[in-house]
Amino acid sequence: MVIIMLGAQGTGKGTIAGMISEQTGYPQISTGDIFRKNISEKTKLGIEADKYISKGDLVPDEITVPMVVERLSQEDAKNGSILDGFPRTTEQAKKLDEILENLGKKVDLVINLVTPKEELIDRMLTRRVCTNQECKATYNIKLNPPKQEGICDKCGAPLKQREDDSNAEAINRRLEIYEEKTSPLVEYYNQKGVLRSETVSKSINRMGKDVAQDIIKDIKNN
Repeated sequence: MVIIMLGAQGTGKGTIAGMISEQTGYPQISTGDIFRKNISEKTKLGIEADKYISKGDLVPDEITVPMVVERLSQEDAKNGSILDGFPRTTEQAKKLDEILENLGKKVDLVINLVTPKEELIDRMLTRRVCTNQECKATYNIKLNPPKQEGICDKCGAPLKQREDDSNAEAINRRLEIYEEKTSPLVEYYNQKGVLRSETVSKSINRMGKDVAQDIIKDIKNN
């Protein structure tokens, strides 16, 4: 089963994908995590990707697509995968369809997360991530703080604020790009009959874990 997570930055795609991954065994494939790992290790891919990410721009397809193809071909993704951060445009979605067809697969479910913009900005400014690349746990110092300030509950590694989360101007730029380039994907997958939209907001008392639990239950019942 191939699942895609859609939604602007800060909607909780990574958190929900992680919960689904734990319950299904499907690997969570996050292009953002792969980029950040390469940036921290100063690889050729990381240096190129950082030129775009630091400005809040999308990384070009010629960098992103080969990376996704390689990851989807690995053994642990044979029975299913959860794509978090790809595709970002309808062009990438069409390329993904071709990639999956060559692997004898297709997109089975697209989860579209919706959150009010002002809530998204606040969430990103208050988000903290584990520095341990094997853990990658995510916290929010307002909504989901760690038990000990600055320390990951799961592995004990230090937490940090992502560089692209500390700049309100870059955050606004990312949200603008999402509306312009990524939101058309909602219609693309809606027409294919695989779209499931979910509102994630404290204003309606429905957070990521609530959405994840409902989706996991539906997957297991089908």
